[in-house]
Amino acid sequence: MKMKYLLLSFLIVLEFWVIPQSKTVLQTIKTVCIDAGHGGKDPGCHGSSANEKTVCLSMALQLGAKIKENFPNIKVIYTRETDVFVELEDRANFANKNNADLFICIHANAGSTSAYGSETYALGLHKTEAQQKVAERENSTILMEDDKGERYKRLGMTPDAIIARQLQLSVVLKQSLNFADKLQQEFKKIGRYDRGVKQAGFLVLWQTTMPSVLIETGFLTNPQEEVLLANKEFQNKMSDAMFFAFKKYKSEMEGLSNSVIEENNTNQEEIKNSNDNSNTVPNNDIIFRVQIETSDKRISLTDTKFKGLEVFEYTQDNLYKYAVGQFENNFNSANAYKNELREKGFLHAFVIAFHNNERIPIDKALKMIKP
Repeated sequence: MKMKYLLLSFLIVLEFWVIPQSKTVLQTIKTVCIDAGHGGKDPGCHGSSANEKTVCLSMALQLGAKIKENFPNIKVIYTRETDVFVELEDRANFANKNNADLFICIHANAGSTSAYGSETYALGLHKTEAQQKVAERENSTILMEDDKGERYKRLGMTPDAIIARQLQLSVVLKQSLNFADKLQQEFKKIGRYDRGVKQAGFLVLWQTTMPSVLIETGFLTNPQEEVLLANKEFQNKMSDAMFFAFKKYKSEMEGLSNSVIEENNTNQEEIKNSNDNSNTVPNNDIIFRVQIETSDKRISLTDTKFKGLEVFEYTQDNLYKYAVGQFENNFNSANAYKNELREKGFLHAFVIAFHNNERIPIDKALKMIKP
């Protein structure tokens, strides 16, 4: 048995390190499955008032809305959109049956009252007792299923089986780890303590056949983290970070230019600006602006968070959106302004475009102004 384990480990090493790491298998992202952890009779972990199933659902729906808004050609599906109980195998099967290209599982963590930070998991062997405990806690959901988890015994998730599964889905695992790393980078940008990219034997990841990650957003057992996780503004920041990681991953997987895909928000909705009619743009020009804020509640244009900037407001998909600047037929100037704004603290600023008072995709805008 020991020799078999060593042989499989050696094959894994060959797969991950002998094959050039720079080679990327290009693929189009058509369907994303978002899985809000727990639900219904299974609340997950909890603090003094907030519970895992609720905060995770909120972030999952926000993330899905942002993907839909910016990439309307991508199909976004959810394992649950309400407070219902969904068995672990059914979550994975739902993603598999819908041919999802990416599976994003959102959870909250439990630990000591001093534990804090965010971490992202892919399928694999745990390296520490702490990682094992996280997997065991999330897997314990099966005890609430009708058969008390009997059907999962057939999986035989031994260390040998996990290594074999890693080898079987080696390309998928590389992509999972790639996406996980991008998530952690974005979490750091919004001030989260980086607990790193890790691997463990999560049942929900074991059965998916596409790149899959499980995000532990924070610790509900830490009173300070609980306050954050229950806060709508913080949930919005976390879903923003997940979305920006997704955009970078999508760009890389599809072999697109990062400079274009980063700005590529493709909804074409009518602008509804009730606050400042002077921002109405000429009919024949392409107007580039820099978006700096999105909110489910209206924000005063003089709010201190805008740091004295002259702000343009419009609404889309029942969200209030705030942009600054007005650059006629000049993407480069808008992009330079975006970089200035990021240096001033607007870390997620990005360029958007309008034509005839309608927001249009950046790639379309660039083609329209091309001589």
